[in-house]
Amino acid sequence: MWNWFYQLASPKWFYEISARLIPWFSGIMLILFVVGLVLGLLMSPADYQQGNTVRIMYIHVPAAYLSMMAYMVMAITGAIGLVWKIKMAHIVSVSCASIGAMFTALALLTGAIWGRPTWGTYWIWDARLTSELILLFLYLGFIALHNAFEDKRTADKASAILALVGVVNIPIIHFSVEWWNTLHQGATLSKFEKPSMDIEMLWPLLIMIFAFKFYFFLTLTLKVRAEILLREKQANWVKKLVEQTGR
Repeated sequence: MWNWFYQLASPKWFYEISARLIPWFSGIMLILFVVGLVLGLLMSPADYQQGNTVRIMYIHVPAAYLSMMAYMVMAITGAIGLVWKIKMAHIVSVSCASIGAMFTALALLTGAIWGRPTWGTYWIWDARLTSELILLFLYLGFIALHNAFEDKRTADKASAILALVGVVNIPIIHFSVEWWNTLHQGATLSKFEKPSMDIEMLWPLLIMIFAFKFYFFLTLTLKVRAEILLREKQANWVKKLVEQTGR
């Protein structure tokens, strides 16, 4: 187990093994997206209150879920990099930032589109919406802070600390609908309670969540590989790779 862990910490080993994962991530993601979108947009029933507007949730809920998941991956790998001085951990952490920001922006945008016919406004300073907006600012702050330093090691440490400080916002986002009186509806899916939706809506939603997850894994893998090449450009194995590719 520890041998595998140390192998994973090697940029060269990760770059080589990740090439085998990309086709799998791509294929599974495409299948899940096609099935999820067909079931969700064409075959699932309309909501008795929201009508066809409810179909926005097949994009909004997975995007909101991945916005928090990506941040946790970013913070955890940043912490691993700080404690164990593992370069690959920082590379993964940095690579998560722009992906997480994209998911957060998508969640806010689809939420606004859903909110107009449902609440009568695109935006309200609701606890869930406000904390999700703060999450977007945390991602952007992470990216800006990392880019503010020329030395990669200093940038990695500073941005990892910011990510760890920002973790406090994740439970606020998740529990905001329970802690405060908000317009935003409660959790659709829960580990401890029966899902509050029809099974014909639940399955497409679960499929779309997994589709978004595989999109995250695919995009993260591609960004990590690009970051490895950028940081290891002076390494002999990268130079040989460039020579082989250029032939």
